[in-house]
Amino acid sequence: MAAYVKALVSIGGAAILAGQAIAQPPPLDPLSMRLLVAHNSERVRMGVVPLQWDAALAAAALSYGPALASLGRLQHSPKESRPGQRENLWMGTSGAYSPEQMVSTWLAEKRFFHPGVFPNVSSTGNWLDVAHYTTLVWPTTTRVGCAVYRSGAFDYLICRYSPPGNIDGRPLLLPRQVDRG
Repeated sequence: MAAYVKALVSIGGAAILAGQAIAQPPPLDPLSMRLLVAHNSERVRMGVVPLQWDAALAAAALSYGPALASLGRLQHSPKESRPGQRENLWMGTSGAYSPEQMVSTWLAEKRFFHPGVFPNVSSTGNWLDVAHYTTLVWPTTTRVGCAVYRSGAFDYLICRYSPPGNIDGRPLLLPRQVDRG
């Protein structure tokens, strides 16, 4: 993949590789772009490579929306239904929150995060207190796809990440981890 990236050159908005044009992904809709920027702003701030949008992950996320609406609460989808993926969930009053506000609830977990070997990465001693944040900034995760599912009184934000992070026994050291003194 690194060789591919090095060989890929953008010229006037068109990509070429060894003299052949490569199709560009379609532009993202405004909601998807805002969700991607909300994720990547933190990743860049922490010195982690930005995520790429993955339409298949977004479609998979959207397909889980009806199940959440049926439950009327947050519950992760079965892991076997999303192999090679992690999932972040959010729920709030319909129409009351911007995409950035939705993602910011996961980013707020940063206050409890400290570098270490997963799952020992929370100052509270409970990795669940930082699980959304660590999923979002996991350095080897490269793709994200999200959907907002609206149902009655609630909006559900579902984001899927691949390759998955939050792997027990793996170090999670962010290049620009802020010293909390």
